[in-house]
Amino acid sequence: MPLASTLRMALLALLWGSGFLWIKLALNHGLSPLQITVVRCALGAGVLLVLALAARQRLPRDRRTWAHLLVAAFFCNALPFALFSIGEQTVDSGTAGVLNATTPLWSLLLGLLIGTDRPLSPARLAGLLSGFAGVLLIFAPWQRAGLVTGGALILLGAAVSYAVAFAYMGRHLTGRDAPLAVSAAQLLAATGWTALALPAGGSGGAGVDMTAVVAVTVLGIFGTGVTFYLNYRLIADEGATSAATVGYLLPVVSVALGALFLDERVGLRVIAGMVVVLTGVALTRPRGASGRGWLRPAAAGTGGPAMRR
Repeated sequence: MPLASTLRMALLALLWGSGFLWIKLALNHGLSPLQITVVRCALGAGVLLVLALAARQRLPRDRRTWAHLLVAAFFCNALPFALFSIGEQTVDSGTAGVLNATTPLWSLLLGLLIGTDRPLSPARLAGLLSGFAGVLLIFAPWQRAGLVTGGALILLGAAVSYAVAFAYMGRHLTGRDAPLAVSAAQLLAATGWTALALPAGGSGGAGVDMTAVVAVTVLGIFGTGVTFYLNYRLIADEGATSAATVGYLLPVVSVALGALFLDERVGLRVIAGMVVVLTGVALTRPRGASGRGWLRPAAAGTGGPAMRR
């Protein structure tokens, strides 16, 4: 891989993996989960609109595309973004990043259930089983120190929501022209969804300080908007298969940043679970995957790249 692509991949992993840190900081300094979600969607959409304008791409105009974008925006952006913010109220940012890494496993399982994925090979079956064994190891329901809590289950729900979104987007939105503009439109739709939910979002904002403002701004501009562009460029230069490997780095980044800046202590059990999950995800990747491809719209942000099956 050329040096420029390697550096781009490293920056992409850092920006995406740091999203869990920014969410935690924003929560700790006064913002509510829904406030974080609506601001990050709006800022991310703004970045993509500027990039689309620079690339001379126009927003979709037909109602059918916008109807699909509304569904995709709910399951790929509004719902999981909110769930990550809610879950991180009680769960460490590093653990959130680890649970997010289960998205490809849920995506594969969903594809098998609805018939959009081919039959499992022995290697992929082993990957699926070992991946969920890693999740079980992380949750450790057999001991009181396990993570079987509402917050952890909410985070797992966010990963499932991504899987549902990727299946829907793969069927209705993949391969369209003007990807930057379509992605901007999806984040605009997500901004609308989250803005509608704000009145029911509970209290928040009274004690907001500059740390929260900086955290949510970095999350929206860099962790949501810029990351899509970087991933888009990486796919164009190296192909979807190479770009998807960034997803394996995200939990490592989230755990490291949580330990360094939030003094989060991740036990050996969670680290072992992370290794098992990532090994399982790697095994579920099909051999000879397409070397070139287009990123599913606006899958960027916390949650990692939209890995193609």
